[in-house]
Amino acid sequence: MRVLQILPELNVGGVETGTLDLAKYLVRQGHHAVVVSAGGVLVKDLEALGAVHYQLPVHKKSLFTMFKAIAPLAEIIKKEKIDIVHARSRVPAWIAYFAARKCKVVFITTCHGYYKMHPFSYVMGWAKRVIVLSNIIARHMIDDFSVPHERIKLVPRSVDLEKFKYLSPDKKRGKEFNIGLIGRITPLKGHLYFIKAMAKVARVVPTLKIWIVGDAPSSRQAYKEQVQVLTRRLGLDHCTEFLGTQRNIPEILSHLDLVVLATTTHEAFGRVIIEAQAAGVPVVATEVGGVVDIIENGRTGLLVPPADAQGMADAVVKIFKDPSLARDFAEAAYKKVKDKYNIELMVKNTLAVYEEALSNFKLLIIKLSSLGDIILSTASLRAIRERFPHHKVSLLVGEESKEVLFRCPYIDELLVVDLKDKDKGLKGLLSIARILRKKNFDLVIDLQNNRASHILSFLSLSIDRYGYDNKKLSFLLNHRIKDILPLVDPVAHQFRLLKMLGIDLKDNRLELWPAKEDEDYVENLLNTQWLSIDQKIIGINISASKRWLTKYWAKDNIARLCEELGLRNMRVVLTGTARDSADAKEIISMIKNTKIINACAKTNVNQLACLIKRCSVYISADSSPLHIAVAVKVPVIAFFGPTDPNRHMPPAREAIVIKRDLPCSPCYKPKCKDKKCMSLITVEEVLGAVEKLSK
Repeated sequence: MRVLQILPELNVGGVETGTLDLAKYLVRQGHHAVVVSAGGVLVKDLEALGAVHYQLPVHKKSLFTMFKAIAPLAEIIKKEKIDIVHARSRVPAWIAYFAARKCKVVFITTCHGYYKMHPFSYVMGWAKRVIVLSNIIARHMIDDFSVPHERIKLVPRSVDLEKFKYLSPDKKRGKEFNIGLIGRITPLKGHLYFIKAMAKVARVVPTLKIWIVGDAPSSRQAYKEQVQVLTRRLGLDHCTEFLGTQRNIPEILSHLDLVVLATTTHEAFGRVIIEAQAAGVPVVATEVGGVVDIIENGRTGLLVPPADAQGMADAVVKIFKDPSLARDFAEAAYKKVKDKYNIELMVKNTLAVYEEALSNFKLLIIKLSSLGDIILSTASLRAIRERFPHHKVSLLVGEESKEVLFRCPYIDELLVVDLKDKDKGLKGLLSIARILRKKNFDLVIDLQNNRASHILSFLSLSIDRYGYDNKKLSFLLNHRIKDILPLVDPVAHQFRLLKMLGIDLKDNRLELWPAKEDEDYVENLLNTQWLSIDQKIIGINISASKRWLTKYWAKDNIARLCEELGLRNMRVVLTGTARDSADAKEIISMIKNTKIINACAKTNVNQLACLIKRCSVYISADSSPLHIAVAVKVPVIAFFGPTDPNRHMPPAREAIVIKRDLPCSPCYKPKCKDKKCMSLITVEEVLGAVEKLSK
């Protein structure tokens, strides 16, 4: 595995230490470790471990500098053949996000802080996997940054036990009682409260020595002076040392009797705690953030409220007065560090996150349109699953089509939208897009190929987006194919697109997946109609979409056909929707000598599939019931008038297409005065087609 870590600088600090620790063990286990930073004192240490370092200005909060750094970082990713880009801070994360997308590699972040709700922070939640150091940070990223739970991975910081030597507190304690505060001198680290607490402790512990390890950044020098002034004002300057930045923390800890963490805000983790515990030093810490994951109050240390100098002083005095308690804390804490916070476990868990991110790809298929088009897509769904057996496949469909896909074995997740109502308009599209972005798809296949689907493909932020180059905002896709002649059937047309993904058309079968309950419903429905054993059932779909009035065959023709079929001992079942019920009653009223089964508005989609499956032949205009009949392998007679069967006829095993070749056909007009293309279809030729297919 080839891993690139990126962080602002390589100077002393918890993030930097974690970066070096991970690089060390990556190299040790045979992986390739690359680090990108603005440089620092730890670069030589990193390179001594066998890792590679590149220096880029990834520490500056300048949009211009950040933008300029994207291309060089992308070149590094390509040169080093990186698999994983792992960002550990916000500025580097913005640069890494765009460079990783450009190179199509996996982007991962680690949240080392409790980030403010600022647009600049959101990039930390855009990764394929978001590593958090504690449960409080996990909750923060889920609740405040809307990161899906499945993308959050808890990997606490670790301590390299090879560097720290455990020494029991009772063997270390001498004449002086040394208390240390280790960390940057900034307000959130609570130095002022610590100094106030130490003034109270000094009244009880005459041999108190205070070690303040760490320095203030240039922007916090005034705060450092404030801490120093308070130290002098409280009479602690004689027993307090400001040691500045120290690289050899194990050596510092070997001289300390107690470590205090005085942080006043949510601490992401608190590396200094586990480092102290690895060295056998008891800890008093404020009860903030990830600290509560590490310290079990009263068992592995003491927790006190933040900004509470008195509570902190009381906890310190308690440990000073009871050496056996200090020893018990140290022993219990050391055992927990060995079990939960050892570096080998951190590396193992981090590698597991990497491997999961590399292998767990998510694919989105967009098909928003009508029921018939959804059924026509089932061959594509099957082929996509065969091509990507280990991907998680999600399908985005319209509300009206969801029923047919509930039991589809080729998808893992069904995403349903309602573009006609609650999701309509630009606001609806943006709402859907937010949901898709949270899913973090790696690949989008746009089988819908209209403006809305192209917009959703783009706004999903998927790296790869496939579809037709049809000038309907198709520039939003980055993998496009032109729609070329000759005309092909709708299934073959989808496979022209899928060819870009290495998917060939080998099996054009359509499928449906009704339940046993649907079959039982149809059986009960037919049992009430007094069917004789030898009677064949002929299904007739009396309608099409309410928009396509030009697809309708005349009602008197349907009535005559029903009578003729009745004379041949064939029972007719009329199918249609609720809006077709009046037409069905009118047709039945025209018929004198034949009993018709009226199933209009009596079935849902899956029940209709079971009903059509019982038919010997099914007759329909170009509409979704025709596609259902083909999917359940029933011979079909298809009427085509305003539309072209070369483009819209589903691939059927047995089918007769009836069409009139007229100068105006196909016109693709939903309305027409004479509807000649449909009126010229005669009852006699339909009857002949039925007899031919029902033999």
